[in-house]
Amino acid sequence: MPSKIKLVLNPTANHGRSIREAADLRALTANHNASWSGTEYPGHATELARLAGEQGCDLVVAVGGDGTVHEVVNGLMQVPEATRPALGIVPLGSGNDFAHILGLPTDPGEALLSAINGQSHPLDVGSVRDENDRLEYFNNTIGMGFDSVVNMHTRKITAIHGFMMYFVALMRTIFRNFDPIDLHVETDEETWDLCSLMLALGNGPREGGGFIITPDAKLDDGILNYVTIKSISRLMMLRLVPEVMRGTHGRFKQVRMGTCRKMSVTSKQPLYVHCDGEIYAGFGMDVRKLAIQIHPNSINFLKA
Repeated sequence: MPSKIKLVLNPTANHGRSIREAADLRALTANHNASWSGTEYPGHATELARLAGEQGCDLVVAVGGDGTVHEVVNGLMQVPEATRPALGIVPLGSGNDFAHILGLPTDPGEALLSAINGQSHPLDVGSVRDENDRLEYFNNTIGMGFDSVVNMHTRKITAIHGFMMYFVALMRTIFRNFDPIDLHVETDEETWDLCSLMLALGNGPREGGGFIITPDAKLDDGILNYVTIKSISRLMMLRLVPEVMRGTHGRFKQVRMGTCRKMSVTSKQPLYVHCDGEIYAGFGMDVRKLAIQIHPNSINFLKA
């Protein structure tokens, strides 16, 4: 059982619903050496997780959505491996893709107890670095092109949440932002050029509240699974949407799938990029080169 616990709460997760749900969790930590911190600005969870490691915590619990988990993982990866705290998750976000992949309880109290009383499970972590040497880690997926623009559109949708929020954003992207990108890709196994609508790499299989983007991906196998969709019509993309929801899109000739441990991407156009649903390169930026790789067994995740 952890001897010192830090809980990092995002009070704005799931459009502010998280803080109400988290209020009932404090009693569960009363008999533990645990402290709570709330995030106040983007990137704050990263700072809090790093500081927790420096202060000797052996468990950091991300209390929020996929974005909170992403930031906490980035903070933990800044702590030397020998003293790096374990990761716990209480899923209070709108999509909770990573928690779903890990098979966590949907009840917040059960999820918290699962972390406090859990066993250690080593997980891989991915990283991306651009041409300006800007480094970021991702625990689940990284995407460029179409799926990244979908993610940007979700930020403008407040009336709905969960899977429907992502679905509405997807439809908006199909009809408003359907521009392909000219990519040169090199991995540790192959090289290709493609006019592509999107390229995504998965440490885990699912993103966007339930889209099975890289169905064969596993969080602990030391590899990344990639998928790219070549430039296609809007009608064909509408045809592929239900296939991606089921994870069966790999059977179409317009879809390319594979695995790698490292990948470099060069684009003729600026790349729109997300990491775990968080914007890495958005509108107005000019990122055209990426170096992506997997770091096996980098985070210990606690789950009962």
